Amino acid sequence: MNNQKSKIREIGAKILLRSILYMVIIIAITFIAAGRIDYWQGWTYNGLNIIFLLLSFFILPAELIRERLKPDEGMKKWDKIFFTVSLPVYLAILIISSLDGGRFYWEPPIPFIAIIMGIILYIIGQIIILWAKKVNKFFSSVVRVQKDRDQTVCKDGPYKLVRHPGYLGGFLYTIVTPLVLGSYYGLIPALIAVALTFIRTYLEDETLKKELEGYIDYTHKVKYKLFPGIW
Repeated sequence: MNNQKSKIREIGAKILLRSILYMVIIIAITFIAAGRIDYWQGWTYNGLNIIFLLLSFFILPAELIRERLKPDEGMKKWDKIFFTVSLPVYLAILIISSLDGGRFYWEPPIPFIAIIMGIILYIIGQIIILWAKKVNKFFSSVVRVQKDRDQTVCKDGPYKLVRHPGYLGGFLYTIVTPLVLGSYYGLIPALIAVALTFIRTYLEDETLKKELEGYIDYTHKVKYKLFPGIW
């Protein structure tokens, strides 16, 4: 029991340290690109990220957090390529949006209502992801069938509506991130990121059909991968 508690504390410390480092880097990129510290859109964006990071830390079980922090073997090769390609795309969203919204104010100017709508949709996207993580104890940061954890099909919560609610939430917050940061031009790399999300959703769905017992039956009940009634 003591060893288990010690491992949980160790995992918690690693998660906290990595999360703090991640947020420091993102905050630094945001305000260096903006060229000023009084960039309220940047504070809003990073503030929301900190809030949802803390919610994840306190709401999610340690086992799931460990899986997301350090997944075991089995990550698909194509998913490794996805991470290699997607990282610079997401950095481009942040940098271009902050350059536009915080420093250069490229034309056309973005209306205040668009920023507010972006913030609302960003929050909705993050809530969907948090909900999916909460109900699915196999919600990993990589695509792999978790035979080491006896993975089963999750059919609860948002999984009753679509097969990949995590990607739905990711789609929402990705596409509106430039708006939260006060930029239209950030939508250019954001659209690339969204295209990558569709590709990854399709490839993961096909992987689960082939490798996860019971998933094909689940697809007969929940017909849509990402958007209810559409796809």
